[in-house]
Amino acid sequence: FSVLCSAILSSYLLGERLNLLGKLGCMLSLVGSTVMVIHAPEDEEVTTLDEMSSKLKEPGFLAYAAILLAVCFLLIFYLAPRYGQTNILIYLTICSVIGAFSVSSVKGLGIAIKGFFAGWPVLQHPLTWILVITLVASITTQINYLNKSLDIFNTSLVFPIYYVLFTTIVITTSIILFKEWVTMTVVDIIGTVCGFLTIILGVFLLHAFKDMDVSLGNLPQALQSGQQAPVTRDDKNILIEVDNSSIAPEDKPKVFMIST
Repeated sequence: FSVLCSAILSSYLLGERLNLLGKLGCMLSLVGSTVMVIHAPEDEEVTTLDEMSSKLKEPGFLAYAAILLAVCFLLIFYLAPRYGQTNILIYLTICSVIGAFSVSSVKGLGIAIKGFFAGWPVLQHPLTWILVITLVASITTQINYLNKSLDIFNTSLVFPIYYVLFTTIVITTSIILFKEWVTMTVVDIIGTVCGFLTIILGVFLLHAFKDMDVSLGNLPQALQSGQQAPVTRDDKNILIEVDNSSIAPEDKPKVFMIST
């Protein structure tokens, strides 16, 4: 819903135009993300901060988090200063990668808030404050680079691409953190892969053809209604007009030759 709203509002309020292929890319991105979410397994129930802490300390998630941090630092300190002004994926990838930490922090803080109202000593638990600091830092970084992207690139392109990247990374993070892939069936795996391929196709249509003036009005004549086929004349009936440029237009004699 946010993708479609941003495309429509940016068209009416900001004067930005999303061509036909871009609209199709938005729809494909939404369809692909929806298919991925439908086939994603339910996450493992975590009810206490100790359980959440044990999940965060597992080697698989620590390795995944280290890779995300390395990619994020590479994008922020090397690629962003060089290509951030010209490549829409740089800033949006930073926002999406950081989103993995913000979503995990929100999950843990949700458990902490429920524990606080239940009378648990959550304020004395060090994980609570680690999650708060992580959430503030990640959201601040996301807002910063998202605003930079919106200042440079078309809003109707920024939100769909950001939505797709963010959703994909969040689902991947949830699968690794809670080991949801263990319970996935063959149908869910196929559905997830198909949804991801649909997302890739949607992003490709959004990014590759963003500068093309493609609309229903300038599609090939074969796809337009009410268009007449050109009249084909027989060679024996071609009339060749030979005129004299020195004579006034209204007085010019016209000589016609009929080819046989």
